[in-house]
Amino acid sequence: MKVSLSPSKPAKLRDSLHEHLHMYALAATAAGVSMLALAQPGEAEIIYTPANVTIAPNQEYGLDLNGDGIVDFTIRAFGKYFPPVTYINSLFVKHPPAGNEVAAHLAFGLYWGGFHKFAYALSSGMPISQQARHFSAGRVSMTWQCACDAGGFYRGSWLAHRSHQPLSDRYLGLMFKINGEVHYGWARLNALGGFGGGAMLTGYAYETIPNQGLNAGQEQETEKSEKQPDPAASTHPAQKPATLGALARGSGGLAMWRKRQAALHGN
Repeated sequence: MKVSLSPSKPAKLRDSLHEHLHMYALAATAAGVSMLALAQPGEAEIIYTPANVTIAPNQEYGLDLNGDGIVDFTIRAFGKYFPPVTYINSLFVKHPPAGNEVAAHLAFGLYWGGFHKFAYALSSGMPISQQARHFSAGRVSMTWQCACDAGGFYRGSWLAHRSHQPLSDRYLGLMFKINGEVHYGWARLNALGGFGGGAMLTGYAYETIPNQGLNAGQEQETEKSEKQPDPAASTHPAQKPATLGALARGSGGLAMWRKRQAALHGN
């Protein structure tokens, strides 16, 4: 007795296998795309705020870099007159909250005794980061001037070296914390002359990515800073998901894919 086998069953089996492989390939590819999307780093952004604020003698201004209602740095102008001919001017950053610091250097002075912290008067384009600058906490001076009958003295990077005239369009380098994470920023000021000194704040900015520096005067990201390479990428290339074609070819296609991935990773 002859038993005839219907050719439709193997065909249906092959169709079913191809359908399952096709669905698996779609799912694997979608999962790979989702994983790659999740792995993308947060976009860097510099937040710039223009300003037109005059800090008059014996006044101060609370600088809130990121607009969260918390004063990050207080800039104060001080002036005092001692008749008949002596006056003292000082422009400085008052004691900021813990963890917030100003890019500054130390200078020795006999008039006030010992070393004193003076803020850098940064020019446009100078880098602001932990690697590029020394930062100091507490009170940091910008200018220190005294005129009296015995002569005068002038200190601070915000005064011209020879003429002792106050400088304009210079930048404070700032390091401050947002939710416990370090961020960098700058404040652009014009130091003012005359009795009591003072300053004019003309703008400020900060980098939204923690621990990423920026340049003085930088108002937006550059292509280089936007596309920071992942350090791990140079030593561990990202593994690509299996393609639809490889999965559709079944175990042979998967074996070829695994072999290419092993060669890529040096395994």
